[in-house]
Amino acid sequence: MLAVVKKPRTELSIQGDRPGEIVDWLRKKYEVTVLAKDEDEASIPVEETEFWREMEKNRIGNLLAGARLKAGLTQEQLADKLEIRQNMVSDYERGRRALSPEMAKRFGSVLQVNETSLKYGPTSQAPYRRSGKRS
Repeated sequence: MLAVVKKPRTELSIQGDRPGEIVDWLRKKYEVTVLAKDEDEASIPVEETEFWREMEKNRIGNLLAGARLKAGLTQEQLADKLEIRQNMVSDYERGRRALSPEMAKRFGSVLQVNETSLKYGPTSQAPYRRSGKRS
């Protein structure tokens, strides 16, 4: 069974005799979408799922939030480092504020990611950190 927990956006592959029990338990606390119920079910490209379409609506915001979480920062901590208000970080992550090239550079510098990856996502090669290491 392949399931997606929308918040905190986690994809699970559950195998065994009773995966439905695990999904039922998760549904008590989280919104869950089951993408495939058994291994015999035909796989579909992730790009064709509703989850993917929802995530693509706010690609830049999701990339920003992911980079922030990977850096282990709260919105407030990131805002302090950027010298902006926390609600502005929230606006960027929710797609309510457009990411200018200057702000992309500032976010990239603080989060130690290539600012291009914040706008377009990772390329076929992992984006380079400012230190020259791959992220």
